[in-house]
Amino acid sequence: YKNIKHNHTQKNGSCGISGQYPLVQNVTVTEGGTANLTCRVEYNDNTSLQWSNPAQQTLFFGDKKALRDNRIELVRASWSELTISISDVTLSDEGMYTCSLFTMPVRTAKAYLTVLGVPEKPEIDGLTKPALEGDHVTLTCITQGSKPAADLRWFRNEKEVKGAKEVNASGKTFTVRSSLQLLVDRNDDGVAYTCRVDHVALTQTPQQATEVLEVHYAPRVEIIHSLGVPQEGQYLKLECVSKGNPSPDPVMWTKDGSDLPDLERMIVEGRELTFTSLNKTDNGTYRCEASNHLGTSSAEYVLYVYDAPTTLPPSTTPSLHPIPPDPTALLGTHVSDRTVSGNRDPNALGQHSTDHALIGGVVAVVVFVTLCLIIVLGRYLARHKGTYLTNEAKGADDAPDADTAIINAEGNHAHAEEKKEYFI
Repeated sequence: YKNIKHNHTQKNGSCGISGQYPLVQNVTVTEGGTANLTCRVEYNDNTSLQWSNPAQQTLFFGDKKALRDNRIELVRASWSELTISISDVTLSDEGMYTCSLFTMPVRTAKAYLTVLGVPEKPEIDGLTKPALEGDHVTLTCITQGSKPAADLRWFRNEKEVKGAKEVNASGKTFTVRSSLQLLVDRNDDGVAYTCRVDHVALTQTPQQATEVLEVHYAPRVEIIHSLGVPQEGQYLKLECVSKGNPSPDPVMWTKDGSDLPDLERMIVEGRELTFTSLNKTDNGTYRCEASNHLGTSSAEYVLYVYDAPTTLPPSTTPSLHPIPPDPTALLGTHVSDRTVSGNRDPNALGQHSTDHALIGGVVAVVVFVTLCLIIVLGRYLARHKGTYLTNEAKGADDAPDADTAIINAEGNHAHAEEKKEYFI
């Protein structure tokens, strides 16, 4: 009769014995947490429900506790539900739990309890402090106790970098390692390397460890100057910027390979060298040197002090005749303006000025020599032209016609020696 009724209710989906099948769900809990196991039945004719563990030990039979384990408690017991809780769950609690409905025959349902192993806080090994620039460093991050195996990620100042991962089983849990190869340089000084653990059991803040690298490296030096075109009387500051670890303090200033000559006007304060008032004696090569236990570095600055710009006061008396501008004066003003503006190399400006002066001198000499030659040649031609006119005139004055003039001129050749004119 029961079998006939059971088949009938399965087909029609009506009430009765067909509803007397326990219903359960798999449960996942983090190690150390609490697992709730629930067994329900839709239609029950006061038949008892029972929970048993993977070892087939009865935990609860109805509302009666069967196993002495203080971690296991009854949550709810009724004709349609039996719910128990297991607190402080360990990895050994993981397995298949069975809910039994004591009908004839007994009907069961199985729920699998999965326990997640929480990974331990990671540790970073392999870091030596301080590291030296150029060293090869291997950072290793290790975490244990994860289940399933955790994932390790590396970050360099919050930017992810790739490491090499290795997983080893330790019983039910896993030990995970990740290595990061580094060729250390000065840019790694002060950089934070972080190893982060990602795992399903870490629902809130992920576990992580951070190490900050300290890198020692030799100094590098450069000189920064406050003036583009230094001129007499100006204030000049030279700053020796040196970067090294350990910091290369103090720095050393020299001029032309020797100590600074005038400490009253050349003031050294820390890394700065200041000139209160420049003059021509300050010209030279200034050198800044910094050193630490890893090395020495230096930089040089060649100082050339230019003349201070001069401006003539305007004339109060107007000139009656305009005076043409002196090309040499205009050239000097142009060079001074360019020097003050600092648009070109001061040394290049001085060279151009010298070239213009040299060309002007050569042109003046050529013009002077040409004028002298013209004057001498004019006087010479003028004198010889007067002598020829006198000889021709003597043959032509007394002659009535041209033939006679020619004869007279030839006749006068005999007396030419007596009648020559001499000019001194």
